[in-house]
Amino acid sequence: MSMIENFEKMLAAGQDSALLRYSLGNAYYKEGQLDPAIAHLARAVEQDPGYSAAWKAYGKALADAARLDEAVHAYRQGIAVAEKKGDIQAAKEMRVFLKRIEKVKFSEK
Repeated sequence: MSMIENFEKMLAAGQDSALLRYSLGNAYYKEGQLDPAIAHLARAVEQDPGYSAAWKAYGKALADAARLDEAVHAYRQGIAVAEKKGDIQAAKEMRVFLKRIEKVKFSEK
């Protein structure tokens, strides 16, 4: 049984949580399945808006799906959350990803 199947089974059993959604989102992301990854990561940050790692993963999945405006929003939220928590490394990484997106968006104009 794959990790995704295990996580989906836990979810079906009613064990819904931000951590489970984050784990499911990451598992789908690693399989290249961006739509379910985005859906689960969106639920993770909805359930725990202070989860900086989930914001970072959510932004990355959105960016990879070419949903750049949403990715920018997710990264900005994530940076604010990470800074508030003192999660300096996550904030730094999200700033780098955000700059990359802004460069791409700027070059399209």
